[in-house]
Formats: sequence, C-alpha cells, structure tokens
Amino acid sequence: MSETSSQSSALNGPPPTRFVQFKLVLLGESAVGKSSIVQRFVKDSFTELRESTIGAAFLTQTIQVDLNTTVKFEIWDTAGQERYRSLASMYYRNAQAALVVFDITQESSLDKAKYWVKELHKQANSDIVIALVANKLDLEAERKISTEEAQTFANELNLLYFEVSAKTGENVKDTFREVALKLPIEDKLKQSSSRRKTVDLNRRQNTNEQQCAC
Repeated sequence: MSETSSQSSALNGPPPTRFVQFKLVLLGESAVGKSSIVQRFVKDSFTELRESTIGAAFLTQTIQVDLNTTVKFEIWDTAGQERYRSLASMYYRNAQAALVVFDITQESSLDKAKYWVKELHKQANSDIVIALVANKLDLEAERKISTEEAQTFANELNLLYFEVSAKTGENVKDTFREVALKLPIEDKLKQSSSRRKTVDLNRRQNTNEQQCAC
C-alpha cells in the first residue's frame, strides 16, 4: 500500500458502527422447545428439564450481521398452553419478526404452528418476517414430520424455513442471523437518523430562543 493510501485510510478510519433493534416473538405449542431455542441463542446453553413458560418471558440478544452492523433482538418467548393463547396477540403486536416453532417428533405441533402462522397473517404487521422453525433435530430417529412436508407448507406461504436443535445448538444462531438479514435494517437506520436530526433541530431552536430572550 502506498503512503498516500495509508494516510487516506487513517483519515477515513473504519466504517461507523451501525446498531438497530427489532422486536421478535416466538410462538408454538407447549413443549416444542421455544424457550430452549432462546436459551441457546442468548446464553449458548441448554437445560434438559424446563418448566413451562407462564405468560411470556422477555430476553434480549445482539447478533452481528456484517462487519459494521449489529442487530439487537427484543425477544418475547410466549407460553404455548391453551389458556394463554388469548394473550399472545399482546406480544406479537408490532413485532417485526416471528419464529413459529414445532417439534419434528410431534405430529400435532405442526398443525398448531399453522394456526399461529394464520393468526400472524390476520393480526400482526403486514410486513412481519415469519420463520417456520423445526426443532429437535437431535431426535432425527424419532422424526414424524418430514422436511418435505414442512418445507412445502413454508413455501406456500412464503415463510422462511429452518431446522434446528436447541440441545446441540445446530443452526440456532444461523436462524436468527438469517431472520435479521431479512429485516428492513436500512429503513430502520434511516428512521433513527431522521429522529436524531429532528431532536438536534429542536435543541438549536430552544437555544436560539433563550439567546433572543436575553
């Protein structure tokens, strides 16, 4: 590298760090492993025996999607029990992304997943990013829902589709990263920039008014 190029690089410096956050909700039948997926993503750990989520649990985690862009997920992990179903809309309202989880060893869990996808299409934001997530790949020998069946459903409704194992961690982080890449990161950054400029202008106006009053 020439001296001129080196000086130019030093003056320009590294690209600015960009930070943006999105609300993400997990939906699905009880015991499909929603909380375990979140635990694997947030803490990179797994608990064999977990108590059922009551209402919803809230966690946050960041993921780097490129050299200078970090996405922060505000994660709502909802309860899968029937008695909490009516509360779910409180958590997926205004969400930008949703993971609809099913258990590959439980045939009924895909039907419940289809229900949640239908509810999201009816009540969530029209531009929400929805991923259908097949959990428990570590129990492949006990699989009752084929990849082809789930993938076909996902394709019909233009959903993202992933297969993961919360127990081993297989594909969990990749799933969140791929979801992040589908989100309107540039639009969100522009909105944040616009709000900051508005605040700065207001501050200048207040300062000028004080000077004029003196």
